[in-house]
Amino acid sequence: MDSRESAFWVRFKANRWAYTFTILATLAVGILIGTVISYGVKGKEGQKSSDATPLTVPAPQQLSNIFSQISKQLEPTVVNINTESTIKNPHRRLRGNPHAQPDNPDDQGGGDDDSPFQDFFDKFFGGQGGPEAGSIRQRSLGSGVIVDSKGYIVTNRHVVEKADRIRVKLQDEPAGAPGHDAKVIGMDQETDLAVIKIDVDHALPAAKLGNSDGMQVGDWVLAIGSPFGLQETVTAGIVSAKGRNIVPNRQFQSFIQTDAAINPGNSGGPLVNMAGEIIGINTAILTETSSYAGVGFAMPSNTVAQVYNQLIGPEHRVARGSIGIEFTAQPDPAIARIYGTGVTISNVISGSPADEAGLKIGDTITSVDGRELKSGDDLVADIASRKPGSKAKMNFVRNGKKQDATVTIADRSKLFASRLGEEDENQGEEEPKASKFGISVRSVTADLADRLNIPAGKGVVVQDVKASSFAEDLGLHRGDVILEVNKQPVNTVDDFSKIEASLKSGQDVVLLVRPRGARAQDGTIFLAGTLP
Repeated sequence: MDSRESAFWVRFKANRWAYTFTILATLAVGILIGTVISYGVKGKEGQKSSDATPLTVPAPQQLSNIFSQISKQLEPTVVNINTESTIKNPHRRLRGNPHAQPDNPDDQGGGDDDSPFQDFFDKFFGGQGGPEAGSIRQRSLGSGVIVDSKGYIVTNRHVVEKADRIRVKLQDEPAGAPGHDAKVIGMDQETDLAVIKIDVDHALPAAKLGNSDGMQVGDWVLAIGSPFGLQETVTAGIVSAKGRNIVPNRQFQSFIQTDAAINPGNSGGPLVNMAGEIIGINTAILTETSSYAGVGFAMPSNTVAQVYNQLIGPEHRVARGSIGIEFTAQPDPAIARIYGTGVTISNVISGSPADEAGLKIGDTITSVDGRELKSGDDLVADIASRKPGSKAKMNFVRNGKKQDATVTIADRSKLFASRLGEEDENQGEEEPKASKFGISVRSVTADLADRLNIPAGKGVVVQDVKASSFAEDLGLHRGDVILEVNKQPVNTVDDFSKIEASLKSGQDVVLLVRPRGARAQDGTIFLAGTLP
């Protein structure tokens, strides 16, 4: 060890307490600084936290409970309906009841080919083939609503028609309960409504009927029923539209449209307003999948009341008046400009009251018993409400001249009972002639008239319709027979060509047409538009 190193240790030993004190003092200062910094950070964090407002859960009474109130009020009045029926000749295509829950899992339909709603349900619910042979037992599900404490229930006709047995399950009955046997009081084909009844030893809760005319587009509504058999299901939506006519040639089926979820099994259940009143009976949905797609339809309560009151009457049927005419369902400005404002007759049933009173195709009815008509629906509502055998005075315009006639009201169901179906496809040998409307036409020869069962020499037959043409826009189809163009008779191809040649762009065109395959007594329609 050299002298310098020895001197260092001598000094260190002499002053080690000073060194120790220096080191401890340095550590203390460091700890103090760190503590101050840490405290400052924590203090700032604590300051931020204390400014936040704690979350609180509001009291139940602060939440809107109108839906739950209506649900509690209406649920006891809504019933589940189960039906059993025997399907014979199932090799025929099964169509009709969209809510079927068949024993055979491959069968997705109900009813038979003769059901008046077969095309309607094929379009709005889809249809599939059934088994090839043998009868099967089919079970169906639906809903209904009690409207009388004595056990009277409103539902859809398609829910209970052709049923061998109808069982109704009330809301307060336990799971697995067999339910109550129900009998059909009456059914109405025109509105797809039915009334059934169960016998019980006590008064049942009954729903209150509302006035559907008071509903507006955008109003809240609830749909209650048993979709897919799930009893007491409530869905909410709004009135999407009113006056929807979704079934062709069904003048008494004007629906309320809603986006409240309606699924198979909801049929016959009520659509209710925010006062807890029935404003419709859920009937159908527009879908490509057989399930809810946001578009549902309910028969308005005002129609339900009218039908119900007649079905519970002595005859258990709905009698509607008719004079035996047909007209274009949707008002068309072109028809009004050519024929005048009112209800223009497109067909008169042979032997009907209108025929006997002298009314003709092309006459425009303007009033009934002095009451001005605003639409075809006005005319139907007026005449349908009258008793068969009563009389009505019709004011009408024919070729610009005002006239009147007294018509005796007939029973609509009897008047239209013999309406027949379509005929075979049209065929012939004459070369068709082209038209600037976008169609080719040919004369009605004696042979062709015999095939179509229409008078020879009356009208021209549409042989072809060009895509995206004026004729296609009008709705003309191959096989249609054009009888008139703008009130001018068309009996030959030359007649048609001359009239067509005289028409100019922007001019109204109204065609009187007998649709393809329709027999002579099956009626004619107007097709109208503006020539491009």
